[in-house]
Amino acid sequence: MLKVGLTGGIGAGKSEVSRLLVQHGAVLIDADRIAREVVAPGTPGLAAVVEAFGEDVLAADGSLDRPRLGSIVFADPDKLAALNAIVHPLVGVRSRELEEAATADAVVIHDVPLLTENGLAPFYDLVIVVDASPETQIDRLVRLRGTTEEDARARMAAQATREQRREIADIVIDNDVPLDALHKRVAEVWDDLVRRARGTSSE
Repeated sequence: MLKVGLTGGIGAGKSEVSRLLVQHGAVLIDADRIAREVVAPGTPGLAAVVEAFGEDVLAADGSLDRPRLGSIVFADPDKLAALNAIVHPLVGVRSRELEEAATADAVVIHDVPLLTENGLAPFYDLVIVVDASPETQIDRLVRLRGTTEEDARARMAAQATREQRREIADIVIDNDVPLDALHKRVAEVWDDLVRRARGTSSE
């Protein structure tokens, strides 16, 4: 099994790269998706969040009111740390379960947005960084997600820098390219990952 950490700045196109890798045959473990699952209605995770932050963080249907919770924790580092202390261990347990269910020769892609920020690179056999220029990131966030430029810049500023991500990268996928070029690059990377998984690295 080859354990790969996949990361990239907001708007860099990491989701598209992970989708392409799954098409090639990768097993995807999406940290964001799992983080939502572990605080779904009826879970111990949601109960712990409500105990820590009060019932005001619940929507009318009993689900987690993410915007409300976000407005609380992102304004207070201590509260953000408290939330992470609840959610991150649960995500870790579920991620390990999914990893253990994969076959011995699988290429397992861990899609982790904050891999760089949380110092997680050592936990993977290698790290892939999806890279794009700040101008490209802002354009995608504004044009495709309807984000204001001011908000886009604020979100980018809250993440690791482009240079910090590239420092931990074993493989960089440049996503300042047309879609067909990205498809070709991902196919090349996939072939490399399969060779590594088989213990016959091309390097």
